[in-house]
Amino acid sequence: MYREENLGVRTPQRKQRGAHVRVPLPGASQANQRWSMDFASERLVDGRWFRILTIVDQFTRECLGAQADRLQTGEQVVVQLKRLSAPRGAPESITTDNGGEFAGKAVESWAYQNGVKLDLIRPGRPVENGYIESFNGRLRDECLNGALFFRLVDARAQIEAWRQDYNEQRPHSALDERTPTEVARTLRERAFALSSLNKTRPQPCPGSAGAGQNQPALDRAAVLPTEPNKRAKARAEAPHLLVRFKGDTLIPESPGNWAFGPLSTDGSQLIPCLKNRVGSTL
Repeated sequence: MYREENLGVRTPQRKQRGAHVRVPLPGASQANQRWSMDFASERLVDGRWFRILTIVDQFTRECLGAQADRLQTGEQVVVQLKRLSAPRGAPESITTDNGGEFAGKAVESWAYQNGVKLDLIRPGRPVENGYIESFNGRLRDECLNGALFFRLVDARAQIEAWRQDYNEQRPHSALDERTPTEVARTLRERAFALSSLNKTRPQPCPGSAGAGQNQPALDRAAVLPTEPNKRAKARAEAPHLLVRFKGDTLIPESPGNWAFGPLSTDGSQLIPCLKNRVGSTL
């Protein structure tokens, strides 16, 4: 009867989502490897709502950004992601929930162009994105619940001041009682030192691509001197004797050393002659 009278209640059909293998998300092993982002909501004094986009580095626990705005769309999320990734580079993956701002085409297109993997947690399981949930809890308890925001500009200034204090003055137990900024600075200095050390290491011997370059002596076969080269070297290293020719008479400079050579044009000139140990001229 209800069907004939069209009195049946229409239940909305749930959207079909692609099936994914539910596996635990891996943890970050270095800085700027995995980010987490989410929204936090708050009201101004006049009752108007605004939303805060929070982004946290999972390894250093550093709050990279906390941008407040009246309307947060996927395009605005992409603007903040571009601003944060410009000085430090894009991460390998970002953990978010299934909100329309994060699962939309704008964020998905940016992630595809920059090689970033979007890890969407299961609906109704915020514990799977525990890093950002813990940070948003601190943000609400220490900043949002204890401050009055008259305008959006005022809210942005107070939230940014709290973010800097959180990064630079608040030690974290998971970071061995160090601040997130201190940990991030230490990791950057260590990475710079390692890159400088790699530049000073000896490079391997070039192959065919480095033809024409001198190779190390240990990489070349030993070349033995030939017999003519030996004789030429012996003549070059033999001591020389300066003799003076006076007409057809040979006058040695040192007694007992004799050599023969061509006469000079003026009849008197010092010319070098090889000294022979056995008494003959070479």
